[in-house]
Amino acid sequence: MYHPYFRGKQFELLTIRETAALLAASNFVPIIEPVREALTGLGRALKSICEANGSAIVIVNPDFGDHAQDGADISAFLKAGAFDSHNVAAGILLKKEMSVEGALAYHDEHANHAPVFVHAGFLDAKALAEKLGEKLGESKHVFLEEHCGKPYRKHFKGATRILVRDGFKRQRNADYPDVEQFSDLHVTYEEEGMNGFGDFLIVGNDYTEGGGPAYAVAIHLTYIDPSRDDVMYTYHFVSETRDTPTDPAGKFSQALSSLVKKLDTGESNVYETEAVAEFRDLHAKEHFPGLGYVKKLSMKHHIETLARYFA
Repeated sequence: MYHPYFRGKQFELLTIRETAALLAASNFVPIIEPVREALTGLGRALKSICEANGSAIVIVNPDFGDHAQDGADISAFLKAGAFDSHNVAAGILLKKEMSVEGALAYHDEHANHAPVFVHAGFLDAKALAEKLGEKLGESKHVFLEEHCGKPYRKHFKGATRILVRDGFKRQRNADYPDVEQFSDLHVTYEEEGMNGFGDFLIVGNDYTEGGGPAYAVAIHLTYIDPSRDDVMYTYHFVSETRDTPTDPAGKFSQALSSLVKKLDTGESNVYETEAVAEFRDLHAKEHFPGLGYVKKLSMKHHIETLARYFA
């Protein structure tokens, strides 16, 4: 059903490890695009998924990061046999420059790992669907919405289809509004003719290697509003101090105080997840764990929120 799309940075892989049991119990399937040369962290994340009897999709030809030019190491990693295809599928990123022949070559190469087509700018949907022929119904397709309109997606009717929407509008921390709509896809994916949906959590699809000094610190927290047809929104809790790159701990404290104040109104619609409990604990202890850790908590909360909604 739900397919959260991760790029394989440290705190994203940690998020997967720490939520592996919940992902499996909720029938959620993370998609991981490895961006770091070392695959040790990816291996640990996948081990956690497999031990929980869950499933994941690993992109074998990433568009970003250290493997963008050559994903051979990822393919070898999967083929080494450490992970059963029942748990770990090979994701084939179908980019603009890829041919139908190239797509099918990847598919055949990874036939033992239940290959999944991830459509991200590919131009020959009709030709690929025709080439799949009778096997179309057995195939699985993930569509990144910004590249795949309804006319494109209709060529794969009859297959398993997942629609991934980027609900997070990334901008400078200081420019975020207090609240904005994230997505309604968790409510409407079946009306779109899809078997499931996905998103890029509170990170967004705009890939960056690392940010500069934080002039403002923002904590992003998603929630579902039952008074607005269960649409999902994002709170952006931004520090008051925004004119200097120093003191990230002080800025985090300001943003966290705003978060806790909102929660304590009892009218935030935010689920009191394990991640929220940890935010409350950090506030009580006046502790700053680092910005990467803060992002991990927001991602965990997002997953917990959707798991609670579908439960």
